[in-house]
Amino acid sequence: MGYKVQVDGAGRGLIMTMLRLAAVLACLVSCLGGAPAIAQASRSAFNPLETFAPLRMPEAVNGYRSSNGAPGPDYWQNKADYRIAAFLDPAAKTLGADETISYTNNSPDALDSLWVHLEQNSYRTDARGGPAGGRPRTDFTEGFVLDQVEVESGGKRVKADYVIAETRMQVRLPRPLAAKGGRTVLYIRYHYATPARFGGRTSWAPSQNGDIFDIAQWYPRMAVYDDLHGWDTLPYIGSEFYLEYGRFDYSVTVPTDMVVAGSGELTNPQEVLTPDQRARLAQAKTSDRTVVIRTPAEVAAQGPANGGVKTWRFSMENTRDVAFVASRAFVWDAARINLPGGKTSMAMSVYPVESVGDAAWGRSTEYLKHAVEEFSKRWFPYPWPAAINAGGPTSGMEYPGIVFDGMNLKGKDLFWLTAHEIGHSWFPMIVGTNERRHAWMDEGLNTFIDVYESDAFAGGVYGPKRDNEYAAGGGNPADEILKVINDPAAPPIMTPADQFVEPYRHSVSYFKTAFGLVMLREQVLGPDRFDYAFRKFIRDWAYKHPAPSDFFRAMESAGGEDLSWFWRGWFYNQWSLDLAVRKVEYVKGDPKLGAQVTVANLGKLVMPSSLKVDFQDGTSRRIAVPVETWMQRAEAVFAVDGTQAIMAVTVDADRALPDNDRANNSAKP
Repeated sequence: MGYKVQVDGAGRGLIMTMLRLAAVLACLVSCLGGAPAIAQASRSAFNPLETFAPLRMPEAVNGYRSSNGAPGPDYWQNKADYRIAAFLDPAAKTLGADETISYTNNSPDALDSLWVHLEQNSYRTDARGGPAGGRPRTDFTEGFVLDQVEVESGGKRVKADYVIAETRMQVRLPRPLAAKGGRTVLYIRYHYATPARFGGRTSWAPSQNGDIFDIAQWYPRMAVYDDLHGWDTLPYIGSEFYLEYGRFDYSVTVPTDMVVAGSGELTNPQEVLTPDQRARLAQAKTSDRTVVIRTPAEVAAQGPANGGVKTWRFSMENTRDVAFVASRAFVWDAARINLPGGKTSMAMSVYPVESVGDAAWGRSTEYLKHAVEEFSKRWFPYPWPAAINAGGPTSGMEYPGIVFDGMNLKGKDLFWLTAHEIGHSWFPMIVGTNERRHAWMDEGLNTFIDVYESDAFAGGVYGPKRDNEYAAGGGNPADEILKVINDPAAPPIMTPADQFVEPYRHSVSYFKTAFGLVMLREQVLGPDRFDYAFRKFIRDWAYKHPAPSDFFRAMESAGGEDLSWFWRGWFYNQWSLDLAVRKVEYVKGDPKLGAQVTVANLGKLVMPSSLKVDFQDGTSRRIAVPVETWMQRAEAVFAVDGTQAIMAVTVDADRALPDNDRANNSAKP
């Protein structure tokens, strides 16, 4: 309903006089004060009511997840401990094992069934991962062949009632597993054919002195039951993994001429290594320089296995997964890793003879050692007894305590991949993010920490960090990201992991996330506030399962800033930034009275920036343009004091922001 007001002629004259007076007063306030004045922007896509609207986080605050981004007072997490005895037959290219899973239900719910991941089934002819992931295969295996599945009931092992659904198995329990501490045990005997190079993340291939086996996703693994999804049973169709934490004790039996390197600590070196190799390993534990444990000469001089076997035993605590590599062709070297608080670990590399040399894998352990030490110092101490880089057929895949990198890599490519893959020890191996749903939470956070490692190693000889998918030649990343932002087909960062297609999986979940966090650290919060908040997030969620909202809340709470505008523009949308200096005017036309600079925000994204004012005498001045400038308007006027004539005024003169049109970033009086 509206109201109609009658105004006579004299009243209309009075109103017009008052409006003119208000306009004059507003102009005086703008000219005399240093605060931005309201002005009208044309051609602007910006709407402050949209950009600065309250942001509803996808995961709610409750007793499990706190408003400060930390685990809540009632946070719970289930636990899975594994004992596995595996046998690798390199001639038949098969692996078989007996597995015991001790599962503890710490949830508030009684569980009628358990869900188990069977990722080897993704290589079956009927797997839906090939067509769905856009990767049709021509080579296949039978996947996991389950010889026996039993479950503990009443203190006895009984045949399990189970159903297999592609890469998942549901085990229906004889009686519900009690909440808040109920325990049960699964017993699984299985075997499978190890895929060759078509395996991707796990494979085997020949080398000069024998086949190399990169063995991963090699045992049935417990799915996560959490407070967000109950059983998180997304099938394995391309995205990575989401697993429970626990203790692993596993053994791998191989022919006597093979070397095995695996996640965790080798617990029986006296049974599998020669006296010379044990002495060299002991030396490496105290050496900052690389020590060769198994030499190229030993590889060349070894005889055939003659039917004998050896069993290599490993143990690992607080981990969500384990993997290993095996070959008779391996050269093996190692060095000490120095950790905060006087603790140590071991950097190790295994690779074939053809990869030897300082131009190639001879520097792998050096790269690995530096990366682990740098990440430990900057963010969170590395927790495991060894970090292993394995040169084999699989190139660029990470597991707790071990990474698979291509045996043909050299120089900066080997450094970059080594640093990136071992960086995954922090995301998602320590901070247990859900890779199967949120690709950016492991790839993006990890690529972010890579940036600083590339700058730190040997004075930045391999910097700046770049990925071939989005850049060539290491140009300005703020300009390079425009290729992604301006691509209408590029999805937002928050897109579910399995919906990314190349090249957007890399350019968005890796690069855009990482560059956004660099801006958040260097342009928004500053290193002190960002680093404090980021480290707290890692400490709070070490060996736990954070969701996106937990990260957003953690950075806001500990960083001391409402970042709703940043998450909305950079993570939830593909918004672009376009800051423009519209005009520079001297007050009353006189440089001695200062100037008024009109700045507009023409894009939907906002970022804090600054104006660089260059004076005729060669001096310059910076004027802050905070994000709050745009909370009510799309255009603002800034006052410049001074008696010097102005040569030019430039917004984002350092080109630190992804400004979509730099042609309008500068203006002269």
